[in-house]
Amino acid sequence: MGSDNIPERMLAAQVTEYNKPYTIHEIAVPKNLDPQDILVKVAVASLCHTDNMVIAGQFFTQLPCTASHEGSGTVVLTGSEVKNFKPGDRVMCAIPYHQCGICNDCQSASAQYCAKQSLTGVKRDGCFAEYVVVDGRTSIKLPDRVSFETAAPMACAGLTIFRGVLQSECHAGEWMGIVGAGGSLGHLGIQFAKAMGIMVVGVDARDEGLALAKETGADIVVDARKGAEQVVKEVEAVTGGEGCKSTLMVSDADGAVALGCKITRMHGTLVQIAQPETISIPFHEVVFRDIKIHGSLMSSVAEATRMLDVVAEHGVSVEKNVFHGLHEIPKLMDLAHGGKMKGKGMIVVDQEQIDRQNSQGLKLS
Repeated sequence: MGSDNIPERMLAAQVTEYNKPYTIHEIAVPKNLDPQDILVKVAVASLCHTDNMVIAGQFFTQLPCTASHEGSGTVVLTGSEVKNFKPGDRVMCAIPYHQCGICNDCQSASAQYCAKQSLTGVKRDGCFAEYVVVDGRTSIKLPDRVSFETAAPMACAGLTIFRGVLQSECHAGEWMGIVGAGGSLGHLGIQFAKAMGIMVVGVDARDEGLALAKETGADIVVDARKGAEQVVKEVEAVTGGEGCKSTLMVSDADGAVALGCKITRMHGTLVQIAQPETISIPFHEVVFRDIKIHGSLMSSVAEATRMLDVVAEHGVSVEKNVFHGLHEIPKLMDLAHGGKMKGKGMIVVDQEQIDRQNSQGLKLS
């Protein structure tokens, strides 16, 4: 598609006022690209916990702002200096936008922490639209075996939990715990860990979450509603009495972090990914048991590329709640706020792109 074929107007779902529902209306298609930008015709966009934080004004986002930082689609236009993409390429849209390239984080392979970058769908327009501008340097070309539907939630949920698995430093045959294992991040973490040969203890407190953790391959599933003492007993029974080498914390429920520490073996690591207002840990877990708390955000570009390779090779799948068309976003939000959603909620923005990929006869994740 050349620039002459790109329409002037498009449908978008925007935050126009804090703590109010999205406004779904027409806005201008962004065509003025910086040299390293790409314009993507969105195929699929998904909902993330961070979207609620944007609505609540926690990032002081300048409004109006198009929502969603999890998107996939097809490149239709490239900036003058883009070398790694061409029109027609399938892409996982990047959240990081215009990292400075000169700060300590950018120079140390941790550019995802760059304080000067902007963030798609958080500080600038995102993927709940027919077109989105993203940074060509941080967006990732999709492997043939990865579908648009799987790629969109990988742009944040996948990148976040994949880095958590890496930060756990668990190796094949070792035990990892995931508290919140049946959630949107947790069920992906189980699959990434199993792809690396790691044994997984999945902890959740919802019937839907426990079922999803089991379905996606957790070696043992433990109901947190049984109480900490019973949970620890069940975890120790399968880990030789030690507990997990490392535990990923993707639940922000009260007491979840303390429970995560309890199922982690002495001198082990708890990787904190969830973002509750505060993190409360009994002192003896840190002082007497030497549990180390390690925060983790999202993957670097190199880790993101590796993640998509793992998705393609091992068929990592996303539990999907699919809605068709941007006008269906209110139904998606109702499901998400109802507390019964399993996995990820997503909007198919452009069915034609889905049909085109499916007609190619590829074995897609």
